Order: sequence, then structure tokens, then C-alpha cells
Amino acid sequence: MSKLKVGDPAPAFSAPNEKGEVITLEQYKGKKVVLYFYPKDDTPGCTAEACSIRDHYHRFLSLGYVVLGVSPDKEAKHQKFIDKYELPFSLLADTEHQILEAYGVWGMKKFMGREYMGVIRTTFIIDEKGKIAEIISKVDTKEHAGQIFDLMGES
Repeated sequence: MSKLKVGDPAPAFSAPNEKGEVITLEQYKGKKVVLYFYPKDDTPGCTAEACSIRDHYHRFLSLGYVVLGVSPDKEAKHQKFIDKYELPFSLLADTEHQILEAYGVWGMKKFMGREYMGVIRTTFIIDEKGKIAEIISKVDTKEHAGQIFDLMGES
């Protein structure tokens, strides 16, 4: 679970997107950012989450938000995921887990009695000043866009 709290400065990051372009949080200074962390491209829960955001993407844009997804997958896998589901936003490749660890979302997970290290699905809403405005730690993958809008008071 993330040690970050609402009001904390969002940790700076730098990572390649699906095209190999280096994306930094600094690039979005003065903009609002939806930064969502997910375990793996093209799995049922992660696909539902990405498609929920995709289906409401124009609303995010109209409200002044940039959307970025982050997982440990490589750039080429992100590009296939984007192409397959027509995702209109960038996905960052955090293969070394630097961003995941900075945001406190790389940790011990349990599944069917097995413990392993993995991505703890979490979304951070970052304001124009680079501070964390909201944190969603209990993500409803199928209704994630609605969860975000509700938190932002935009439902």
C-alpha cells in the first residue's frame, strides 16, 4: 500500500511510453494527471480498466486531465495492447519498477494462497501544482472512469 497521502508532492518520474518516447511528470506541470498503475497488459482486469478509461477519455480531456497508465510491461507489449483496444492514451514501461516503488505500489500480493511481488492496482489524481489530489486504492476495473469522476466531483 502506498505511503503517499493526499497533499503530498507526486514523485517525479521518467519512463518510456509505448513509442519509446521518454515521458516525465515535469512535462505535465500545470496540468491535471490521472496516473494509474496496473499489473499487466491484455489481462481481463487490466483490459476492463483501460477500456473504462478509454470509453470516457474525451470527458477526461474536456475536464483538463492527461491520462497515463503504468505497468512493468515493455514498450512493444504496451503498443500491442494500445492497438488491440484502441487506447487513446500513453502507457509507460516501468520494467525496473522505479515509478512503482516511488509511488509505493510495488509490493507483496496474495493470490490463491501464493505470495508474490507485484503491482498493487492504484490510481493517483495529481493536480496542476504536482500534488496528489486523490488516491484510489480499491479500483473497480469495470467502472474505473466513474470512480475517478465521482472522486473529482464530476459524476
